[in-house]
Amino acid sequence: MKFDGRILFLGTEPGAVAAQLQGQDLSLAEAGPLRSDISTDEITPLPILLNYDARLARYAHTGTMIGDEKPIGENAIADGGFAVIVAGKRYGKGSSREHSPLAEKSAGIRLVIAESFERIYRQNCDNLGIFTSTDFGLIERIRADEDIALEELVAGRDTLAQAILRAGGLLAYGQDKLKGAKLRGVMPDGPLTLAQKIVARHALDVDGIDWDLSPGTGGFVRAGHRFIHEYYTAMAAHMLHDRFGKPLALFDPKTVVLFEDHLSYAHRSPTHLKLGLLPQVRELSEAHRAFGKDYGLTDHGYLLGEDGSEGISHAMMAESYALPGGIVVGTDSHTPHSGAVGCFAYGVGTTDMANAFVTGAIRLTMAESLRVRLEGVLRPDVMAKDVVLKLLSTDLIRSGGGLGRIFEFTGPVVDAMSIDERATLTNMVAELGGLTGLCAPDAETVRFLKERRGLDFALEDWMHSDEGATYAEEVTLDCSEIGPMLARPGDPGNGVPVDELDEPIKVDIAYGGSCTAGKREDFDRYYEVARWAADRGLKVAPGIELYLQCGTVQVRDYCLQQGYLQAFEAIGAEMLGPSCGACGQCGPGVSSRDDQVTISAINRNFPGRGGPGKTWLASPPTVVASAIAGRIMTFEALIASLP
Repeated sequence: MKFDGRILFLGTEPGAVAAQLQGQDLSLAEAGPLRSDISTDEITPLPILLNYDARLARYAHTGTMIGDEKPIGENAIADGGFAVIVAGKRYGKGSSREHSPLAEKSAGIRLVIAESFERIYRQNCDNLGIFTSTDFGLIERIRADEDIALEELVAGRDTLAQAILRAGGLLAYGQDKLKGAKLRGVMPDGPLTLAQKIVARHALDVDGIDWDLSPGTGGFVRAGHRFIHEYYTAMAAHMLHDRFGKPLALFDPKTVVLFEDHLSYAHRSPTHLKLGLLPQVRELSEAHRAFGKDYGLTDHGYLLGEDGSEGISHAMMAESYALPGGIVVGTDSHTPHSGAVGCFAYGVGTTDMANAFVTGAIRLTMAESLRVRLEGVLRPDVMAKDVVLKLLSTDLIRSGGGLGRIFEFTGPVVDAMSIDERATLTNMVAELGGLTGLCAPDAETVRFLKERRGLDFALEDWMHSDEGATYAEEVTLDCSEIGPMLARPGDPGNGVPVDELDEPIKVDIAYGGSCTAGKREDFDRYYEVARWAADRGLKVAPGIELYLQCGTVQVRDYCLQQGYLQAFEAIGAEMLGPSCGACGQCGPGVSSRDDQVTISAINRNFPGRGGPGKTWLASPPTVVASAIAGRIMTFEALIASLP
């Protein structure tokens, strides 16, 4: 292959990217140290997701930060004639949005070279036929106009990734190889992790793929449920109808679930209103609903007569669908949420889901397992969110030690947690860089399924990891030593204990909600602070907005039954209907100016994720306590400040 185009180094030397966009070709050394941790939020900022076809080319990398600037304007990559992008570590981290590699491909990019890649981003590239490589020796050979053998470009990838790239993408491969695939029914020799057992029970027998399920090898599985939300439905339908025409023959449509969960508050989003994006929101909604109606699919949509939706996709999957020992896949990076009930749940891109709609087969590259033991006892003022922020700040995770791995959470702290709290751990595996997260099902899981669904579930003897199972690494945290945590603006890995802040941080917006912090137990903790404050006649500090948003309608109903809303109203909080909302920059709780500071219980704070201002991450009680104090403060410190 020959890459007929220029190379864009995303280097951090001041002015280097701008110089390349203006026509100057730089060397790697001249571009300076490569920018690492480029997220899909930057490659395709959230408002851009309202596009789902070739129009995406215009917006590729318009949100990418180099220093304090966003040097890549609209159409800059396409107009610059670039075919190759070069960057640093953890390229494509964050959201599972396939819009990012599709925008790059539409702008002319055929190869991305980086020190390391996030799993979902790289898999999406494979599916679209974009090459990815960690071989920096390719740079000078491409500069020299040398032909690069296809086998070199796929070298080091698993057999399946190579086959998909040779076929030109997943849809072409799927039609040739996956129709009619059956379960293998073969269990590897033990001892095995819980993840290995689940995958073995759902692995498919595919012609040409001799899959032994060892880490790094790829194959296909059959999921109990496949779900998609409105950001991706139109793109998936466009891909499928363009290739196969209408109507489609969907595989087992009763196990396909649709969610309209991200944009139900777009009419109150500063970003969507400022940019006049509501017509595109309606276009996406219409395409989403039409696909569900045409094929008779289960669709959890907007609430009638009130703002909000039935619930956030992956939160509802855990509450209503996922089962211990099963597999769930969805078009959201936080799909691992359902790992809290012992379900192997992972996020995939649009092409993966489109292929799964028609073949029933879902691509999986088997990963190593990393066991996280949570020892000790949590302090009363500490939640699972604080534990995850602490884990994210460790050298292992910050250096990429969690990339693509399966996180198995164990230990006495996990055993004592509710399913809601375990879901915070597995949900934020997306931020840890992992494939999925798992908590072995136990009596608490059985209780949860009975309480939430009226389901009498019987655990099976195999639903645990075997003694002596192999782990790539084991990490132990003494949770007794963890206090309330924060993540400084810019990255969830910027963890710092609240009591180590060296100066007061005034806040303008406080937001409690999202899939990570919109569960019943999260609202128990919001209420605890609100009730304490209301009983003392305290309110949200002047000039501060506090928003509380449930993850599902079931959580909203729980709050009503518990009488929580009166306390929230008494302190001046605004209660919002279920939706992704501010977490997706799609509703109240998003900053509108760069001088605003937000304290938020959401899961990620990449540049631009929560608006142009600065977003700090915190646990639910810290969010409400900070809103009352007017500055970042724990509930414990708030109590001490007002004896």
